[in-house]
Order: sequence, then structure tokens, then C-alpha cells
Amino acid sequence: MKRHALALGLGAAAMLALGACNKDNGKTANGAPKAQTDKAAKVAGSKTIAAGLAPGGKFMAAAKSAGLDQTLAGPGPYTVFVPDDAAFNGAPAGTFDAKPGNRAQVTGILTNLILPGTVLVADIDKAIDSGKGKAVLATMGGGTLTAAKDGGKTVLTDSAGHKATITKGDEQFTNGVVHEVDALLMPSKPGSGPAVGQKAGK
Repeated sequence: MKRHALALGLGAAAMLALGACNKDNGKTANGAPKAQTDKAAKVAGSKTIAAGLAPGGKFMAAAKSAGLDQTLAGPGPYTVFVPDDAAFNGAPAGTFDAKPGNRAQVTGILTNLILPGTVLVADIDKAIDSGKGKAVLATMGGGTLTAAKDGGKTVLTDSAGHKATITKGDEQFTNGVVHEVDALLMPSKPGSGPAVGQKAGK
């Protein structure tokens, strides 16, 4: 886990390398790389992230419309920040429409919430301590999220300065880990406007 924490602030290349390291922990019976260590797999049980998240939830509905449900059913491992349904409900009309012309936008939003590798809340917190109060997390969408502590809670900030708090962390699955958050964090994009699902007063 120490490697995870050290790599968090080193940018996308380091995170991608970290993901590769996780896959090389061992082999399955058919010779394919394991998604997780034996210890993590025991904790996770038999469900992938795609199978473990509520099928009727807004996150999985968006993932399916973008074709990312198959990715989240794959070997990974991935770390996924999953906003609650209230955050999706607060999105501007049409943001997550399941139509071909909207797929790139939905993909961009969701991959901004996914990190390569397995990164537990403790890893993020250690990286925040090492970074003297903040840690930069490189997402699979090519952007970054900045992690910090606020009132004892771990808070993520997107490139526009909008925040989401981790409300439930370290839900482990066979191909990674899920952290539930209370708001959507948007990828950096000119003219993207206010963060989707942003709570009043933040």
C-alpha cells in the first residue's frame, strides 16, 4: 500500500505504472494476471465493481450508456469514486442522456472519477500527509483530482474547485475498490460551467 500512497502525487504516468504493478502480483490458473492480491480477493468476495454496484443506480445507468460497464466488469484493478443518485439528479438536463451523440461526454465525466490501480482511503490520506495537506490524483480520463482533509473527512476537488466528500470508502471488489462520494466532479473543459450535482454552499 505504501507504493500507492507515494505514487498518488506523481501524475498519470506513475498511476498507470502502478496499475500495471498491481496486475503483476500473480497469475490465475489459466495464466492470466490476477486483478487483486489473494488477501484483497478474499475480502472482496466474488463480485466485480460492475456486478457489485446497484444495477438500478444512476452511476451504473450512465456507465452502461457509455459502455464502461464492461470495463468495470474487467480485470482492472480500478479505484472508482461513485457519486450518489442525488448528485446525478442535480445534473443539468441532458447531461447523461443515453444517446450516441452524448457518449463522449458521459465517458469523460465517468473516467474523471476512476483511478488506475487499487487506492484505499488510507492511501489517499497518507499521500495527503506526505504532500503537506494535499495530494494530486491522476484519473483515467487524463485529468486530476486534488485530495485534502476537511473536518476529518477526505475531500476531493476538481479542476474548477468544486468539492465532493468521501461518505463511504473501501468497498472492495475482485477488480478494485469503490469510494462513495456526495457530488459529481467534472473533468476540465473550457466552458464546462458549474460542477454537476454541486451542493449549495460549496
